[in-house]
Amino acid sequence: MTDEHKARKGLPLHWKMAIGFAAGLLLGLSAHYISGADAAWVQWLTTWVTQPAATLFLRLIFMLVIPLLFSALVVGVAEMGDVRALGRIGWRTLGYTVVVSGIAVLLGLVLVNVFRPGDGVDPAQAQQLLQQGSARAHAIVSNTTVQPKGLDMIMSIVPDNVVKAAAENTILAVMFFALMLGIGLVLTRSENASILKRGIEGLFEVSMTLIGLVIRLAPYAVFCMMFNLAALFGWDLMAKLGAYVGVVVLALALHQFVVYSLVLKFVGGYSPIRFFRGIQEAMVMAFSTASSNATLPTSLRVADEKLGLPRRVSRFVLTVGATANQNGTALFEGVTVLFLAQFFGVDLSLTQQATVMFVCILGGIGTAGVPAGSLPVVALICTMVGVPAEGIGLILGVDRFLDMCRTTLNVTGDLMLATVVSAGEPADAPAAEPVAG
Repeated sequence: MTDEHKARKGLPLHWKMAIGFAAGLLLGLSAHYISGADAAWVQWLTTWVTQPAATLFLRLIFMLVIPLLFSALVVGVAEMGDVRALGRIGWRTLGYTVVVSGIAVLLGLVLVNVFRPGDGVDPAQAQQLLQQGSARAHAIVSNTTVQPKGLDMIMSIVPDNVVKAAAENTILAVMFFALMLGIGLVLTRSENASILKRGIEGLFEVSMTLIGLVIRLAPYAVFCMMFNLAALFGWDLMAKLGAYVGVVVLALALHQFVVYSLVLKFVGGYSPIRFFRGIQEAMVMAFSTASSNATLPTSLRVADEKLGLPRRVSRFVLTVGATANQNGTALFEGVTVLFLAQFFGVDLSLTQQATVMFVCILGGIGTAGVPAGSLPVVALICTMVGVPAEGIGLILGVDRFLDMCRTTLNVTGDLMLATVVSAGEPADAPAAEPVAG
């Protein structure tokens, strides 16, 4: 019976997504170099078929992210059973996030200063790239003027209307409300509070079920996304900015496979090989969707089924981490600001680079976990240190690929953080042992 079930199950989802990724890339490149990006049929197919299909998939995911994130965080906090346990886990989560994000940004700044990718960009090609991305760059730069800053940004975390915050996709405000509600459930010992908790647990289970149905469409959505990227741009834009792309990818790879492995081994006492083997599906989903929030349901399931982490810890750490623990985003922002500074001939002092590093760490905590969510932050940091913010138009052509790479690091970092925090909980030590595999 088990063999028949396995036969019906077929390929794992992450392999299906990998096939969709490869097929979309190959067919897209073939269309680009055989017919050209301006061919009528390529424009028609990307405009009316593949792009709408990919957008529909992401919309279905984002539609369910708010109820999933809200319910998972409330239940995760409520299951702590003790506010002191919540405080201990919360402070450890914050501490590890700041330290590891700092290492990520420092690593990126060191590499961009050593390789100096901004010195090698052809000015003529750069001007062409600026013109191609001028409209979108202007919109992104304009968007930074309406974002809350300083004290207003801190105050905006506390919503005056949680329904409005959810409607505007203000994730940190929704998370704050969920955190407070979870604490209230811990402190309230009554039958009605228990009923409310079970209702929110039901919302979490329903959200996971619905997302499980949507995720089955992921291989087709990944195919559409990669076909669009390859058919419209080919390798041209990436080749023009090869040095910059190379430095970003090298920094991301070193942080993921060296820094994370060291933290897992010496802080969490966990085998890095076993860890990376267990989270393959989450990594593929993150790379495919370029969204930490869209990958959250997969991360929760992987933490439970593959890593064997205690749910009360993983639900809290992963839901918070989807927005607040974005090492890849912080690293990318730092490298991009210094790259643009090198290109425009702006010599940043060590003090200014330290400022960039500090703001990038904060930006990694507050950046929306959606595709291209870090670009407004990059524009804001550029303005702070005297780099022309419109320069982000240079990188728009390759940002989708880099977004996929940095999101993979973000999601891996969330799971690494959940593993390390779980291992540090004495009461949960037996549950933190991974499932053999």
